[in-house]
Amino acid sequence: METPGTITVRDAVMQLLRDCGMTTVFGNPGSTELPFLDRWPNDFRYILGLQESSVVAMADGFARATGRAAFCSLHSAVGVGHAAGSIFTAYRNQAPLVITAGQQARSLLPLNPFLGATEAAQFPKPYVKWSIEPARAEDVPAALAHAWHVAMQPPCGPTFVSIPMDDWSSPAEPLPLRRIGRDTGPDPDLLRDAAAALATSRSPVLVIGPEVDASGAGPAVVALAERLNAPVLASPFSSRVSFPETHPLFAGFLAAAPNAVTTGLASYDLVMVLGAPVFTFHVAGDYRLPPLIQMTADGEAIAAAPCGTGILGSLRIGVPALTALLPPVSRPAPPPRPSLPAPAAASPIPVELLLHNLAATRPANSIIVEEAPSHRPAIQQHLPIPDWGGFFTMASGGLGYGLPAAVGVALAHPARRVIAVIGDGSMMYSIQALWTAVREALPLTVIVLNNSGYGAMRSFSRVLGVENAPGIDLPGLDFPSLAAGMGCPARQVADPADLTAALSSAFASPSPMLIDVALDPAIHTLYRKG
Repeated sequence: METPGTITVRDAVMQLLRDCGMTTVFGNPGSTELPFLDRWPNDFRYILGLQESSVVAMADGFARATGRAAFCSLHSAVGVGHAAGSIFTAYRNQAPLVITAGQQARSLLPLNPFLGATEAAQFPKPYVKWSIEPARAEDVPAALAHAWHVAMQPPCGPTFVSIPMDDWSSPAEPLPLRRIGRDTGPDPDLLRDAAAALATSRSPVLVIGPEVDASGAGPAVVALAERLNAPVLASPFSSRVSFPETHPLFAGFLAAAPNAVTTGLASYDLVMVLGAPVFTFHVAGDYRLPPLIQMTADGEAIAAAPCGTGILGSLRIGVPALTALLPPVSRPAPPPRPSLPAPAAASPIPVELLLHNLAATRPANSIIVEEAPSHRPAIQQHLPIPDWGGFFTMASGGLGYGLPAAVGVALAHPARRVIAVIGDGSMMYSIQALWTAVREALPLTVIVLNNSGYGAMRSFSRVLGVENAPGIDLPGLDFPSLAAGMGCPARQVADPADLTAALSSAFASPSPMLIDVALDPAIHTLYRKG
């Protein structure tokens, strides 16, 4: 029985979510969440995903696109289990999420009830920054506030709160609204040393990672590069735009291979790494690095670096401070990045031709969400990203992120065209996200790069000398029919002459449309030696 003047846990949590800007809730509901969903308020929107992994990936895309934490409501232990892959990806993406899961009633927990989660707070570890099942019902609002603050502290990431279903109606106290500063300044002495090293360097290079875009430090990094007149490389597996790829100082991408990194950096006498690990590799090998300075808010990335000076702190604060310390620098401009000729039309369609047409026809200010790992080298060559906030992919390597993340990005930016560039293998991990895109009438274009198989596996099999490996080919997938079953208009393109018209039609559609492009199944080598 509530005492006069008290509020419930649910009332306190709803006000907290309003205060934190988390009034968009991503979920897949079950019985243990019904008390939270009861009498849903008009100022909240509930984004329904048809599988928990897609729910978390949608929230991840939304959080990364807005720069604010997103709220996920999952169903008990099995829902968290379904979502585990996307929770891992959110952790690698440094996406700020507050994830909740319903728990059985407290009175039933000693009896090992149906849908009860044993050690619920331990389940998503180690891939959440903080996790709890509150000891008392009245502690739930404070636990969620704690989870929000931790999720938003750099480096951002997911947090988790397990909530017994009978807690929502218990009495609670409202939480005060707080202001929290999250940026920490780097060591001034290390900044001065870095400025001196850059000023005396004959041939420095900047290597830029996803933290630059995520932290809003992009314009400051452009100013630093222009002050130095130094070339800029994107770090291996950067999951966001690292630098405007049409800028004359942009020199290309470092591959996720040690030998290639050694070759790519060999001509420079100083490497300044901003907002990236040193370095993310996918294959083994030997590497040697020039003198190196790393600046990031991620202490783990600094600890893992094999060499160099680490400057821990906010790029938003540190990069302008470093630029201000630099004396006038006189260096010749680096040579421009070579431009590629337009690919020739052929059948089956080369991926390069598709990407060239996509770059030429996509709307200005559109956002690319990519999950086509086997085609990433071609994407980097033929689909330049000119804008901050204009590109997202996953940092984990786990398939199934791209399509639901594109839904989340489109929810965050309803006035911009979002283009999901997804491999056929990746599509089958989370194709049910199309249903949510249709339900929300999002301006989303889905382009399936259909090479009838797992292209990366074809490439690695060739490099490793593996023959006749099973499970690589994916014949018979009819993506237009699958899309139509969820209410999404779709067409297949096999003739290169039809590409431009098909893409233009999809970009003109105010609601989701899918284009299934039948590609040449040949896959180039992903990582070359040296």
